[in-house]
Amino acid sequence: MRKPLVSVVITVYNEEKNIQPLLEQTYHALKDLDYEVILVEDGSTDGTVSEVKKYANERTKLIIFNRNYGQTTALAAGIDLAIGSYIVTMDGDLQNDPSDIPGMLQKAMDEEWDVVAGVRAKRKDGFVLRKIPSKIANWIIRNSTKVYLNDYGCTLRVYKAEIAQNMGLYGELHRFIPVLAKQQGARMTEVDVKHHPRIHGTSKYGLSRTFKVLADLILMLFFQKYLQRPIHLFGGIGLFSFMIGFLISIYLLILKILGEDIWGRPIMILGFILILGGIQLVTTGIIAEMIVRTYFESQHKKTYTVRSVFVGEKQESKIENTENPASPEVG
Repeated sequence: MRKPLVSVVITVYNEEKNIQPLLEQTYHALKDLDYEVILVEDGSTDGTVSEVKKYANERTKLIIFNRNYGQTTALAAGIDLAIGSYIVTMDGDLQNDPSDIPGMLQKAMDEEWDVVAGVRAKRKDGFVLRKIPSKIANWIIRNSTKVYLNDYGCTLRVYKAEIAQNMGLYGELHRFIPVLAKQQGARMTEVDVKHHPRIHGTSKYGLSRTFKVLADLILMLFFQKYLQRPIHLFGGIGLFSFMIGFLISIYLLILKILGEDIWGRPIMILGFILILGGIQLVTTGIIAEMIVRTYFESQHKKTYTVRSVFVGEKQESKIENTENPASPEVG
């Protein structure tokens, strides 16, 4: 099977009126590249599928879901099917501009970046409902994960295929894709990209996503720091809790020996809770360690990523024959 240079993965959900201009603009932008386009139809209830079938060219694949799974799952399906050396992700709402792709791809190749992320420099969205929540979310993610990108919400990105296809996308983690890539040691940079106002259809994002993002952020922080050593998190907190509860119990025991009545004191109940909670947390850490080991070993996954291997060339002309040195001339 022919392996194109770039695979463009586009997620679409109820974008019937956007399909024709989306495909026309994408084909025009990629006309000088060896490409494939993969559209993932995420359970639309309008005529999105028929529009794609009407305007798709021979380099276009369409994945049709039986229901709506969400953007992260749609991206994962498209990335799994992609066979290009580089993978580009973008939204299907015409707010991303396909004309940015060639320049981003060239930058990735010329400067050997693993990820080139787009930054919506002049964002055409509502200020209160979209821009302010996005800026807050970006600031929180940036400073919590220490992955310093300016725009986590921009889907337009270029990845090396080996990075994109090993990120493990689940749930609703598409906003945290740069964090997942960084965990693989990806080298990332950013470029400003064009952004257009939505003309057709309605946005799938809103303030209701704020709490989901915060919940996913907790998961990302766990992945970053404790995925391969969960006992350090659960065990540390558990031992601390147990020790505090143990000290409280010793204190109450001393009071009892001295003749004081300790029954029914709130501090006694707190001591029991801390001891039991500590034991449970340590036990959870041990179980989590076993699960992590099973995860890696059963699938023969490595806990590290090798960027490259260098093998030196044999240079026989530079090796002196020390076994049979030439005898000095006798004059």
